[in-house]
Amino acid sequence: MFPSADSPSPAAVRLRALRPDWLADPRVWRTEVLAGLVVALALIPEAISFSIIAGVDPETGLFASFTMAVTISVVGGRRAMISAATGAVALVVAPLNREHGFGYLVATVVLAGVFQILLGALGVAKLMRFVPRSVMVGFVNSLAILIFLAQVPQMRDVPWPVYPLILAGLALLVFFPRITTVVPAPLVSIAVLTALTVAAGIAVPTVGDEGALPSSLPVPGLPDVPFTTDTLTTIAPYALAMALVGLMESLMTAKLVDEITGTRSSKTRESVGQGIANIVTGFFGGMGGCAMIGQTMINVKVSGARTRLSTFLAGAFLMVLCVVFGPVVSDIPMAALVAVMVMVAFGTFDWHSIAPKTLRRMPLGEIAVMVITVVVVVATSNLAIGVVVGSVTAMTVFARRVAHLTRVTSVTGPDGTTVVHHVTGELFFASSNELVGQFDYARAPEHVVIDLHEAHVWDASSVAALDAVEAKYRERGSTVEIVGLNPASAELHGKLSGELTGGH
Repeated sequence: MFPSADSPSPAAVRLRALRPDWLADPRVWRTEVLAGLVVALALIPEAISFSIIAGVDPETGLFASFTMAVTISVVGGRRAMISAATGAVALVVAPLNREHGFGYLVATVVLAGVFQILLGALGVAKLMRFVPRSVMVGFVNSLAILIFLAQVPQMRDVPWPVYPLILAGLALLVFFPRITTVVPAPLVSIAVLTALTVAAGIAVPTVGDEGALPSSLPVPGLPDVPFTTDTLTTIAPYALAMALVGLMESLMTAKLVDEITGTRSSKTRESVGQGIANIVTGFFGGMGGCAMIGQTMINVKVSGARTRLSTFLAGAFLMVLCVVFGPVVSDIPMAALVAVMVMVAFGTFDWHSIAPKTLRRMPLGEIAVMVITVVVVVATSNLAIGVVVGSVTAMTVFARRVAHLTRVTSVTGPDGTTVVHHVTGELFFASSNELVGQFDYARAPEHVVIDLHEAHVWDASSVAALDAVEAKYRERGSTVEIVGLNPASAELHGKLSGELTGGH
């Protein structure tokens, strides 16, 4: 059967399959555009605040947010995730900027991007599989707490109208979606509160009070530093720290968005993309950045964005708002943005994780890991440190738990000259020390059999422990036979047995 004249050609079908979702569906296009606008408005005060932390002009943070968002929308591995100037990166580069100047900061951003590309190519993203769920829950909850705490300064020592404005903004965010979801509630809240304060002449802190907005687009250029070995040795430690912190936050955020959207993303591509975005940002005089969790939650969870268009437009709208509509944006009351971020914090927190019913069923070790992650993140204001400490704690808890599952049961032969020790469990560094003490050396028979059919030898510590058991029995005149090693355990045991103590 031949296709009719009205049927699309195979080339047209392929072209349609390659067409982005936002082009195929006007509703998706509307959602993405409005989401990008809301995120752009929320980015402005955040970028200015992070610029102050880093000790640079506000336009430096705004330029970084623009170039990071636009670049990562093309090269990133996680659709709809927002990357821009962040507080974590600002904290890393602030000492360098104070001691050596802005040129060194820009050079550090470029080198950090190079490090991120190398780390991404080396597969650092695969380390995310070692982050347990309890750490992820702690990460999410601590993130929500940090987002809320970041709003507290905007609610302290301010004119009294700020408080009813925040309450009004929260009311709009809660109730407006029940009327319609065509327009995002955050955009409505920001517009209504801005119109109200301007029309009524209410004197409250505004976006313009946070710092001057740029009046032109950034211009590319090379870092103003001497290209010498001394410069490289000066910026390399900061660049590596920035690269690691940026990747940690970006990959954790990507994993969180994966769970929210029920989709998978390429963490390797995201790692490399973060590097490319930072290199571009550095050459445009920005302070660098990484994934922004709060703004990503606004984009994905609050506004419902799912494509790269929202990320691109967040950066594009940011510059348009600053350069073209600067005077209007400067009049936005900070109370409106505080209300949006408080709602984001509330929606981000995993309330189920602290419900009494959940806590009663959760193992104590899992709860401890979650709490430690939250405490460390909130105490240091650094999500990366919290994730590392939480993951190490989780591994320690797991190792202790598995180590106690190693058992030795002994069966003596009828003639009393042979005993078979059946070893069950995982033999590794945490369980190997206990293994040595589970044998009865005082009543050693002529022949000792160590049966490892139900065990697995994982590391050199386990081989050394088995060697120690053999040595103790042989000192008492017993012959020792190890049986039941699976192929992987036999290979490791054969390679290392007798070689770990210098032959003594």
